[in-house]
Amino acid sequence: MTDSPDARSLVSASSQLNLMEVDAIDDKEFDIPQVDTPPTLESILNELEDEEEPFVLEDTCVLNTDNMDAHSCDTSSLASSDSGDPVHLKRKRRTVDLNPTVHGSVLRHSLLKGISAQIVSAADKVDAGLPTAITMAGVIAVGTSHGLALVFDTNQALRLCLGSKATGAEFGAVSALSINHDCSRLLCGFAKGQITMWDLANGKLLRTINDAHPPGTAILHVKFTDDPTLAVCNDSGGSVFELAFRRVMGMRSCDSRCLFSGSKGEVCSIEPLHAPPDFRDHPITHYSLLAMASLTKILVIGLKPSLKVWMTFPYSKSDPSSVPQLAWQFVPVQKTVNPILAFSKGDTVHFLLVKKEETGTIHVIKQRQFHLSCDIISLSWINSRTLVLVDSHEKLHVVDRPSQEILETLDLEQVQLVYNSRHFKSLATGGNVSQALALVGEKACYQSVSSHGGQIVYLGTKSAHIMALRNWRERIDCLLKQEHFVEALSLAWSFHEGTAKAVVGLFGDPVKRKGVVGDKMVEIIFQFTEHALKKCPEQGKIQVMEQHFHDVVPVLVDYCLLLQRPDLLFNQLYARLVENTVAKGVFLESLESYIVADRLGHLTTPIMRDLLAHYHGNGMMDSLERCIVHLDVTSLDIQQVVQVCWDNQLYDAMIYVFNSGMNDYITPMEKLFAVIGSPIREGRSLTEEEVVMGNKLLVYISCCLAGRAYPLGDIPEDLVVQVKNQVYEFLIRLHSADSSEEEEVFPFIRTLLHFDTREFLNVLAMTFEDFKNDKQALEYQQRIVDILLQVMVDNPDFTPSQVGGLFTFLARQLAKPDNTLFVNRKLFDQVLEFLCCPDDDSRHTERQQVLLELLHVGGVVQFNEERLLALAEKAKFYQICEFLYEKKHLYDKIIDCYLRDPLRKGEIFSYIHNLLSMPGYSPEEKQTVKDKVLQNMQELVTLDPSKLADLVVFHFTEEVRQIISEFQDDKLLYKFLSCLLEPREVHHPGTMLLLEHDLHELLLDLLSRFAPQHLLSFLQTSQHYRLKEAIQITQKYHHNEATAYLLEKKGDIQGAFDVLLETLKEKLSVLTAESDGGVEGDERLDDEEKTDSESTLTGVKDSLNDIIALCHRSSRNLDQQQREVLWFPLLETMMNSQRQGKGLGAKHTFEVLKELTMKVLNCMSSFISLPAIIQQILQDPVYGRGKLAEIQGLILGMLDTFTYEQTLLETTTSLLNHDLHWSLAHLRAAVTRGLHPRQDYCNICLQQYKRRQDSAEEIIVFSCGHLYHVQCLQQKDCGWGVASELQQRWSCYKCSSSKGGRGGPSSEQKRGRSTSLAQTRVTSVHHDAGAEADRKKVIVEATLDLHQEQSWDQLRCLYRGPSRLSILSELSHSNEKTGLLITAQPGSENFQLKLSPPPLFEE
Repeated sequence: MTDSPDARSLVSASSQLNLMEVDAIDDKEFDIPQVDTPPTLESILNELEDEEEPFVLEDTCVLNTDNMDAHSCDTSSLASSDSGDPVHLKRKRRTVDLNPTVHGSVLRHSLLKGISAQIVSAADKVDAGLPTAITMAGVIAVGTSHGLALVFDTNQALRLCLGSKATGAEFGAVSALSINHDCSRLLCGFAKGQITMWDLANGKLLRTINDAHPPGTAILHVKFTDDPTLAVCNDSGGSVFELAFRRVMGMRSCDSRCLFSGSKGEVCSIEPLHAPPDFRDHPITHYSLLAMASLTKILVIGLKPSLKVWMTFPYSKSDPSSVPQLAWQFVPVQKTVNPILAFSKGDTVHFLLVKKEETGTIHVIKQRQFHLSCDIISLSWINSRTLVLVDSHEKLHVVDRPSQEILETLDLEQVQLVYNSRHFKSLATGGNVSQALALVGEKACYQSVSSHGGQIVYLGTKSAHIMALRNWRERIDCLLKQEHFVEALSLAWSFHEGTAKAVVGLFGDPVKRKGVVGDKMVEIIFQFTEHALKKCPEQGKIQVMEQHFHDVVPVLVDYCLLLQRPDLLFNQLYARLVENTVAKGVFLESLESYIVADRLGHLTTPIMRDLLAHYHGNGMMDSLERCIVHLDVTSLDIQQVVQVCWDNQLYDAMIYVFNSGMNDYITPMEKLFAVIGSPIREGRSLTEEEVVMGNKLLVYISCCLAGRAYPLGDIPEDLVVQVKNQVYEFLIRLHSADSSEEEEVFPFIRTLLHFDTREFLNVLAMTFEDFKNDKQALEYQQRIVDILLQVMVDNPDFTPSQVGGLFTFLARQLAKPDNTLFVNRKLFDQVLEFLCCPDDDSRHTERQQVLLELLHVGGVVQFNEERLLALAEKAKFYQICEFLYEKKHLYDKIIDCYLRDPLRKGEIFSYIHNLLSMPGYSPEEKQTVKDKVLQNMQELVTLDPSKLADLVVFHFTEEVRQIISEFQDDKLLYKFLSCLLEPREVHHPGTMLLLEHDLHELLLDLLSRFAPQHLLSFLQTSQHYRLKEAIQITQKYHHNEATAYLLEKKGDIQGAFDVLLETLKEKLSVLTAESDGGVEGDERLDDEEKTDSESTLTGVKDSLNDIIALCHRSSRNLDQQQREVLWFPLLETMMNSQRQGKGLGAKHTFEVLKELTMKVLNCMSSFISLPAIIQQILQDPVYGRGKLAEIQGLILGMLDTFTYEQTLLETTTSLLNHDLHWSLAHLRAAVTRGLHPRQDYCNICLQQYKRRQDSAEEIIVFSCGHLYHVQCLQQKDCGWGVASELQQRWSCYKCSSSKGGRGGPSSEQKRGRSTSLAQTRVTSVHHDAGAEADRKKVIVEATLDLHQEQSWDQLRCLYRGPSRLSILSELSHSNEKTGLLITAQPGSENFQLKLSPPPLFEE
């Protein structure tokens, strides 16, 4: 640990070294006594001090149960303690995963064993008390709860013990410490407000300051500035004072000046700007800047040359218990070094850059803020780029400021941090602090954290801990110790690339730094290799061993290549890995990804040999091929590779070796032709492998002709033309090299055409594009075209599609403006004859498509159009005909083409619509199309009536009647009309013509004939028929439900009822007849008859439901007598049928009819009085005799209803009485309550209400709490109501006036709350002049006085929402007929409920 944790540290290397010592403590040296039984945490926490007062660190924050990295702390420490809450004693530990971006252990956390032991020893032996404050500069000073200050040197030896227990008894605990920059003076602040200054050279007390700040407040902070004669202090009253130390004629004195008064906002943290030794001459130091954090804002002030506030910055919203934090640091920004103030309150750290302008002013610039998802209780800089934060869960976070990334999180639970809550609450002086400051003090630990020179010291209740950044080697070594080699390499690489954060100990220029880190990485790579070989499982499954090396070897290869050290990879590393067969295999396989990514282009001969053998031996041929085509040919043994490739069909690799290694582009083609040629000649279908070969061959030819290397890269420029000519020569060869006698001419072109005509022609088309100016190439092109024609035309081996493809290719070439090819015109005619042959019906669609494609690429130029049209019509090529008619603008003929073409009949409607809608056609052309459509209307409606209807709506509205008259078939007419007249979302001008009554009535007639089931829905949705005519139509076809609907719509309820009743009677008679037949015949009905019976019953039920629904709808608007005329005939009908059913004896039918009769009775009971129903039933012969057993159910049902309604009435009455009692009781309590004035002065004249002792002046207090003199109110004219003085009623001037204006009854009305009933009535006294005199009199008597009204208002505010009373009031106003809760009209007298006024009336 000889490396300095931060070379830029301001403490000497030796002092750092000794502070960081973590060797075992010598018990004799520190005189630590032996303890038989170590005390428990509870016993320590429960021990009482001398003052018989338990010392508890008040920490209200709930601590999280998260963990710390096992490797982030070198030494274990005492257990962490809290405020004694047992919940905190059961914290759990978990391990943290390494971050995805590896930072390793950034912070070295060490226990200062010497200091910790002596803190405990001092507490035990000399009763120094528990530690309360710590500060660090060249030395470390610790303050205790009994007023002592212990000063330790850099070797952790106790140098001074300042103060005594007597001091502690007088001054209280040490609450703040500060050492000046040359370590010569120590300032101690105390809990009872005193400040002492000590000489650190000899331990002499230099000053005791008692009068620097108001008495009775604790010192929270005392800080030296860079000027040794100037310090600042902050007390628990929230004030800040400047302390100027003077020495005149040997007399030491201290002048105090208040910088900030706590009455303007309490300051709880101060931080003077300290310049490091390198920046003592920085121009900003002349201002002696001081940052102060109050509970609401940050202030930056300058103490010199005169006091001046340079900046205030308010906090954003945060938790009131959050602790404000301040920390200065000189940071290089844009080539200049300036101080940055980091401050936080809550979870956000803000950064302010402070600059001195040339004008002499201080300029503050806000920088990017940093957000943390926790409450920050400590904030310190550890260097100019890194901050260390502690949150309220005692988690320490190391944060990189530029990237705002959290580099490491440690748990400080074991530190058992000391909190300063007692001093913030000023318990030593009686706790006379504000609640806000006491709340902040719960989490304050300002005096437990001190940072200096790249180190931060933390004070625990029994220990001191120091944190420093580890240097880069140490961070790597930490990971290596834990055998985290992959993370160590990742971290080292980030050092190498300069992307690592919080880097310490790397200097020099980037090249030198990379060299140093690179050497370290090589060292790690060797360690990792040895470790992997040593840890390899010796026996067991081969998969386990493979997995082990798969986790290691690719990492080694990757970093060797990143460091550009293939020599290391192939020599030392490979030599070690070869010893293990599995490792060797994994190594060779891992090379593939780097070779394919072109990161590794050259292999040594031994490795290449092993690679071939391994891939070949394990059947990894695809991988081998991928590697070969990316490797440098010079590293290959060409003969061996070619043999392996040929044996294993690695054609890509073979092509690459021939092309790159021997500049031979033709041999690979010959070999590939040999593979696919023979099966094509023999007419066999190709296997999948042969198809792949053929496609490979086409791509290879395409690459060679286009100047590109296969499979990747480009052909050398000097060889491009030569290769292209060689390939052309090869293709146009008359015979192959080893040809037999029966071989046909041009075998290569013939083979490619048979393999894939279209793709081969595409390859040629691409190459024809590329070489337009090359004369040699143009000659080859003409030659190839001639050969193609010679081979394909008149050859039965080729399909029409293939021949058509050739001529499409030729037509495209000939249509180009700079075409140089020549093709005989007669050949095109010959192809046309071939494609349009009407005798050959095979491949009809294919031949048509080929011809169409040919025409689209310019083939028309080559053909005679008239002849083409004749041939197309003869061959039934309707798309060709369309193409030609389109050119001649014969659009009506195109419609014939669509109608005749079975494949495209359905598209005719969209074609017609587009043609008639688009602007590019003349009116004459459109008219011919319209005429054509009208001629073919019958055929179109058969095709799709819905689409035809849409077409008619848009384009043929005026011809609708003509179209309808021409229809022969009524069924077609019905289909067409139903589509035409269905409702449309899109409104088109033409739809208005379709609203005519006769069309809808015609459709109604057709519906009655062809689709009676849709009749009712049509009548309900359509509005465009005449009722009289519609009724006649439905009556004509005996559709009774539809007739009833229309009669009801017309208003003839009785007529509708009669029609439906007639239907019901018919269905009932059928039912009884069926039942009769079933009883007379065989009682065992077969399935078919049962089904008929069920359907008849269903019909009866449906009819009954319809008629009941009609009676329901109608009864609401009829009187009692009219209702009886409807319901009683229905009941009579059901009873008659029931009589007949009973007589027949069909049990099931009788039960159903009985059930239906009960349904009618239940529905009737809502509209007809029960006595009338009973009377009607008793008159019936069925029920009139016997012991009323039949109507027992009905009678019981009536009794149930009565009982239910009686219970409902009783409950409602009870609720109303309860509500009324509650309202009156609250009103009485509110009115009789005493009044409490808010102030003791009049709210108008603002004088005391007792202006003169002898005055008998009257005052008025309102329920709102405002108080006034009677005279003042009279002057403001706030009286209202009756004029006599005794009955004068007052309103509060402040509450009733709008913005100070006059108030009165009208302003009472304008309040935001709804006015009470009483106020409303009072208003009616003034405004309702037309009311009768006696009514007015009653209202005046019912009104309340002003105090009662105000109480009434308060009561209403309490009682939000409508009461049950008000709801029932509203019910009483509702319209009985509609049954809806509608507010009654002002003139309505229809009140059913007689209720008292409700306590709340919602307006």
